[in-house]
Amino acid sequence: MKPRRLLRSLLILLLALSCFSFAIPIGAQRTTQPAQGKPRARSTRDEALWQRALAIHRRAIVIDTHNDVTTPMTNDDYDLGGTPPTPYRTSIARMKQGGQTAEFFSLYIKPWYVAHGGAARRTLDMIDSVYRAVERHPNDLMFATTSTDIRRAKAQNKIACLMGIEGGHAIENSLPALREFYRLGVRYMTLTWNNTNDWADAGRGERKHNGLSEFGKEVVREMNRLGMLVDVSHVSDKTMSDALDVSKAPVIASHSSARALSNVPRNIPDDLLRRIAKNGGVVQINFYSFFIDQKTVGPQSDARGERLKAQQEALSVKYADDPERLAEESDKLEAQNPLPPLPLSKLIDHIDHIVKVAGIDHVGLGPDFDGANDFPEGARDVSMYPNITYELLKRGYSEQDIDKILGGNFLRVFAQAELVSRKLSRSISGGGSTRRIGK
Repeated sequence: MKPRRLLRSLLILLLALSCFSFAIPIGAQRTTQPAQGKPRARSTRDEALWQRALAIHRRAIVIDTHNDVTTPMTNDDYDLGGTPPTPYRTSIARMKQGGQTAEFFSLYIKPWYVAHGGAARRTLDMIDSVYRAVERHPNDLMFATTSTDIRRAKAQNKIACLMGIEGGHAIENSLPALREFYRLGVRYMTLTWNNTNDWADAGRGERKHNGLSEFGKEVVREMNRLGMLVDVSHVSDKTMSDALDVSKAPVIASHSSARALSNVPRNIPDDLLRRIAKNGGVVQINFYSFFIDQKTVGPQSDARGERLKAQQEALSVKYADDPERLAEESDKLEAQNPLPPLPLSKLIDHIDHIVKVAGIDHVGLGPDFDGANDFPEGARDVSMYPNITYELLKRGYSEQDIDKILGGNFLRVFAQAELVSRKLSRSISGGGSTRRIGK
């Protein structure tokens, strides 16, 4: 070949090669290895199975029952239409990329407000931030309060925005306050956070009531009457057992995993998993790495804590009177020092375990994004839900079973709680008790 023709052929070849782009969709996995004689990076994903996963995911109703992005929305007026500031993981664009149908915005009320006052006011402020997000983005978001609303959001290609209170101290021991929060759209309440309140023992708190007090049982009954889901994440085992004894509606664990696989109080033991199944409830898996694999992550977390101890103590002094800013700065510090991510398989193991113990009808997704910093690879923000569908297919789950896990099980529980509410409201006159503790 003549030199000029050879040069022209080489230029054409180089131009053709430059036109190739290898877009890596969500869920793609690569084995990355250095050059210089070593094998190149290659995809280990089954492309046909991935396309099937995407098709299933697009059709499914995908529900996340616990997201703490409400805190920066309230504190910093973070707009979901923007790019999440470090270390947060939630935005409208990412939710759409993840195929999300419904988001439960967590109204997390720090125990600081119990000691200093203002728990109910803080709850109202957080509710307002969710309303404002929907008002800002009416083409993408819609306010929702029922299972039917979630289905409507799917039909309209919008994201249903719902709310759940995290920490029963938010109602300030008042059933009227509980009812007001329901009227404003709150559709579940986590009976405790890590702190034991005046009527329920927490999993990591003091044992004061041997589970639920009499007033605590009345709270559960009133939640049933209203149609507000009883959330047993964070509570002690005895509180969970008491709630299951009292509740006439299915309960939820909005963000808990299996204690048999990761032995932490926040997770649920097998005997209570079986009781939740008998109750008709659902356990929404928490993605936080420590709750997924305490044996691996615990020592890593302890070492990080020791390494950052001086910096954390300085933050605690600096923001002693500002719990919201202290939490934000602590989150940023942890995010700057991430732990090695777990493989996604560790998370799927928890789904497998709960299916084995409680049954396929009693497991869903409650990742706890923006309430924690360390998550498994492939499940690190709201855009990555298709990876869950792909991994479930790899393990042999049917499309029907995947639909249940992604959102169908929660929808069933939500609708059943609404039905129980209608039955109880017809049988009880007077609209419920006006009692407060001490009254």
